[in-house]
Amino acid sequence: MMSNLTESQLLPENAVYEHTIRAGDHWMRRIEKGQTFRILDLKGNQAADTLFYNAEDPDDRYSASDTIAAQGALYLTTGTRLMSTRGTELLKIVADTCGRHDTLGGACSRESNTMRYAHDKEHMHACRDSFLRGVQSWCHHMDKRDVTCNINFFMNVPVTPEGELDFADGISAPGRYVEMVASCPVIALISNCPQLNNPCNAYNPTPVQVLIWD
Repeated sequence: MMSNLTESQLLPENAVYEHTIRAGDHWMRRIEKGQTFRILDLKGNQAADTLFYNAEDPDDRYSASDTIAAQGALYLTTGTRLMSTRGTELLKIVADTCGRHDTLGGACSRESNTMRYAHDKEHMHACRDSFLRGVQSWCHHMDKRDVTCNINFFMNVPVTPEGELDFADGISAPGRYVEMVASCPVIALISNCPQLNNPCNAYNPTPVQVLIWD
């Protein structure tokens, strides 16, 4: 499923903002309407778990089910409109050199670590911990109730004919990116996945980079 590869014409040296998110860290920032937002997979096969909120009304946030219904497809790639719970178009993917991104698998948690890997993994850091740190530091009115549907950029989660999710080997590579234009002011929250137990990233979480253009 690599038919939607689309390269961007934007140059990193012209970006108005750039930041490298270390493996296991979180990052949160407002993106204005019309700005272009890129997530760059620096080392390859790193999952960038991402939440989006309408910056003018954070109760209006990214919806996986509405996004899938709007585009009639399970995987996200060039042309996908990222829809909110209230039908707002938050962003649109305009370039993608990976090919597809998951929005079904959800974010790892300490509980899922015990189910997928082993009971003694319960203490290990997970994306839901990073999301909670992000929303609580951003605004006193946001808490764990605001950690809902997310996108797993660069993660490969095929759906089997039986309807099950298969966490397969990644299809990303060093230097691949996804780029989107904000259709309204949005807040982006990324948990750069700290997962040390998943063979998809060779048990080696790595940094990702975010860039913004006016």
